[in-house]
Amino acid sequence: MGWLCFAIAATTYILTLEPSVSFWDCGEFISCAFKLQISHQPGYPLFTMICKAFSLLSFGNNAKVPFFTNLGTAMSSSATVMFLFWTITALAKKLMAKSTEQLDQSRTILIMGAGLVGALAFAWSDTFWFSAVETIVWSTSSLCTAVVFWGILKWDAHADEPNADRWIVFIAYVMGLSIGIHLLNLVTIPAIALVYYFRRYKTITVSKTIIAILAGVGVLLVVMFGIIQYTVKFAGFFDLFFVNSLNMGFGDGALFAILILVAILVFGIIYSIRKNKPVLNLVFLCLTFIYFGYSSFAMIIIRAKADPNLNNTDPNNAITMQSYLNRDQYGERPLVYGQYFDSKPIDQTEGSTIYRKGKTRYEEAGKKSNYVYDRNTLMPRMYDSESDHPQFYKDWMHLGEGQSPTFADNLGFMFSWQINQMYIRYFLWNFVGRYNDMDGQSNQGLDGQVTSGILDGSKHLPKSILNSNTYTPLFALPLILGLLGAVYHFGRNRRYALVVLLLFFFTGLAIILYVNQPPLQPRERDYSYVSSFYAFAIWIGLGVIALAELLRKALEPKLAALISTGVCLLAAPALMAKEEWKSHDRSTKWTPHDMASNYLNSCAPNAILFTYGDNDTYSLWYDQEVEGIRPDVRIVNLSLLGTDWYIRGMKHKMNDSAPLPISMPDEKFELGVRDVVYYNDQKIPGSVELKDVFDFITSDDSRAKVELQGGDSTNYLPTKNFKITVNPDEVVNTGTIAAAQKDNIAPAVEWKFTSNYVTKDQLAMLDILAHNNWKRPVYFAVTVGSENMIGLQQYLYKEGFAYRLLPLKVDTANKRDQLDKTNTMVMYNNVMDKFKWGNMKNARYLDHESTTMFYPVILATFANLSQNLLDEGHPDLAANVLHKYVNVMPDIYPDIEVAIRKNFIAQAFYALHEPAQANKIFNSVDDYLIDQLDYNYTLLQKDPSSIDMRNVQYGVSLLNNMASTTKQFQQTSLSNKFENQFKDYSAKFSGVLSQGR
Repeated sequence: MGWLCFAIAATTYILTLEPSVSFWDCGEFISCAFKLQISHQPGYPLFTMICKAFSLLSFGNNAKVPFFTNLGTAMSSSATVMFLFWTITALAKKLMAKSTEQLDQSRTILIMGAGLVGALAFAWSDTFWFSAVETIVWSTSSLCTAVVFWGILKWDAHADEPNADRWIVFIAYVMGLSIGIHLLNLVTIPAIALVYYFRRYKTITVSKTIIAILAGVGVLLVVMFGIIQYTVKFAGFFDLFFVNSLNMGFGDGALFAILILVAILVFGIIYSIRKNKPVLNLVFLCLTFIYFGYSSFAMIIIRAKADPNLNNTDPNNAITMQSYLNRDQYGERPLVYGQYFDSKPIDQTEGSTIYRKGKTRYEEAGKKSNYVYDRNTLMPRMYDSESDHPQFYKDWMHLGEGQSPTFADNLGFMFSWQINQMYIRYFLWNFVGRYNDMDGQSNQGLDGQVTSGILDGSKHLPKSILNSNTYTPLFALPLILGLLGAVYHFGRNRRYALVVLLLFFFTGLAIILYVNQPPLQPRERDYSYVSSFYAFAIWIGLGVIALAELLRKALEPKLAALISTGVCLLAAPALMAKEEWKSHDRSTKWTPHDMASNYLNSCAPNAILFTYGDNDTYSLWYDQEVEGIRPDVRIVNLSLLGTDWYIRGMKHKMNDSAPLPISMPDEKFELGVRDVVYYNDQKIPGSVELKDVFDFITSDDSRAKVELQGGDSTNYLPTKNFKITVNPDEVVNTGTIAAAQKDNIAPAVEWKFTSNYVTKDQLAMLDILAHNNWKRPVYFAVTVGSENMIGLQQYLYKEGFAYRLLPLKVDTANKRDQLDKTNTMVMYNNVMDKFKWGNMKNARYLDHESTTMFYPVILATFANLSQNLLDEGHPDLAANVLHKYVNVMPDIYPDIEVAIRKNFIAQAFYALHEPAQANKIFNSVDDYLIDQLDYNYTLLQKDPSSIDMRNVQYGVSLLNNMASTTKQFQQTSLSNKFENQFKDYSAKFSGVLSQGR
């Protein structure tokens, strides 16, 4: 039956498997697996090696590599479901019979039915299914959790037999291995410790139970900090001493530290055997096997020394490895005591020394800074002063202007956002249902919120919700079944119910408390708590037995068992499979792969492409590293360019891409050197040559520095007015500008730098721009934020999904958005001949990123290109572009701004004398607008504060615009229709619209 669960889950996941690369980290993981490279901190070496093994099944067809790495995750997920079945049946058996008792048929049916219902409910749960069909660590980490929890139950069943403690050693080994996949598995330790206590100790008391739980937490802390971090710190200390004090080579001290560790473990094992100390022997064996598993991290250092293309942090020595494992790149968050978001620093103290690897020794890169704040609190949860976070805190907690948060506000945010919005909501997604897969972190209307579906018929919900693939009402049946199972479990076997509760808590709420997330996460974080949902699935399974107990009062046992199993299979797994399938079938979706290809193919040969986020970088890495698509393009991720190791990597050849024109020697941008250069206005008239500015801010001459209060001196930025003088012959010869456009070449590219300081990534960018001399085309991905373009917008021209830097005269008469400019004929050829469209038109399911991030970008691309072709006198080509859009893009509305952009598409069709196509688009837009406005009108009648003002204002305004447009192009019937709708909804929303104005 366990293997049947595996087969059902595997069939499900293979049928719905993503055929290629997915969004977010998947592209990086596949790239790192394919060439055994180094992924982001804190590293996932064992997962990388497992994926590498599965990638070999492609037998040289690199385009099939992601399918097989995705298949590896699917197999891990299926095995997780299988082990969950065996776990539920083990716990169910404890409820149904004593270990020596023979089971009758009815109890056997119930035990198997419980396992089947719980395991398949988890298999078809939203969060687990999402991770099961792509190359990501969470499913393999869940397998480790499933194996160790199953392992402790196997030990429990055989604890009185000789050599039973081998199961404990096995668990330690799997936990050691799991460190190389993800640390999530370690939080099962307190639950495992409780099982050990209940089985080994005859007298069970509340106080001793609490001590056992605390002991488990202690073991967890020892593994997380003592083994994972302090082992490397221990090696780093010896390496620092051997290199800097004994003048030995890098790595000698770390090797010596490892030998000391091995000697301690060997001595401990031998000593415990000779002195007949079985508990001490078990401790040392477990430590040894944890280290055996942990040794997968040797791959990180070995491969970092080979300096592969993707070499995050370059952890080729013990000191850097320590920083890598500590996730220093991501900063620190206060946990128990710390500041509020509006606290002011009043003092600064020096922390530990930061070291960097020099040529022959470790060098000091500075000291860690510890800030002292004027206001602090226990359990700081509203602490982050970065970006838009302070405003989010104020809005969420309804703080007035200038009002500081209190401790009560702090706890209120923890419960209402961190726990409720960012955990309970996810939990209910899986077992109650949800409206859609839109981002619901900030609780905007229906998006991303929970629904059972029971009362939805009376809510006048918009069709955009009810007809969506991601509308998944589960009628709360899995939740009810799980709660029934939990109550029954506590009533019949309180000890092991407490074990499951502990697993549920530490893999869910405890992670919330430990991670202390700031708001406005870049994506929903439900995948972090999948093991918590695993624990609840155990109770869903036990709910079968609870229901059978109720039925046995009226029916004979076998019939009660069969009916209970059948009803529960329908109420949970079958219902979940039916509702969730349509939003998890990724088998026809190619958006990440094709959009990455489009980004790369937007670039001219040997280009430099600046990107910023995960989704405009990782899938591009995959396309280059695995499939070899456009290996001549150098991808430069600006969010990584601020690190010394990444800049060093950019100075090397990568695939078919030559080194970047970075002139700085390594010592000018090392860790702690020129991390930031502040603006100090020297009132220099006019614009200054960028090379001169760059030379000045990177000069070691004391005359180019300003003295600080402490006596140190630092570089500064003397002006924000930059220019790059342009040699027309040079830019024509390099192919930057066609000879026919030579008269349009600007004498100089002049712009104003947009920040009051130069960060290290901007310093490297200025170096590239100053020394490129137009030899390599320079591009910015269309998804890069304008703040990362350092003021160059007036010289950026869209050639597809990237803006090219072109030294053309600025068109001061152009009143349109600077970023709507196109290098029109180049872009036309790219859109019509080179780009692929991810099968978006025909895909059975499009994920959140495809619809909300890339669909609007694609729509804007078609709209910009068609309008500029019309403006430049190419109506025939504009028509080709618009018909291409209709042929390759689905008619969807992830947001009202999409409706606005489709308005421009329709206007272009009218301008081309194709009213039928324009009318079709306008009718589609109208259906969406009326749907949204009708729903908001029902809200207005119940609670005016709950309406979406943005949708109302845009919707009414767009109706007015559509009425005017159709009237202009003699579409009388449509114009009258839209005019009447505009008047109708203007009247309905007159009160709120007048307030909005």
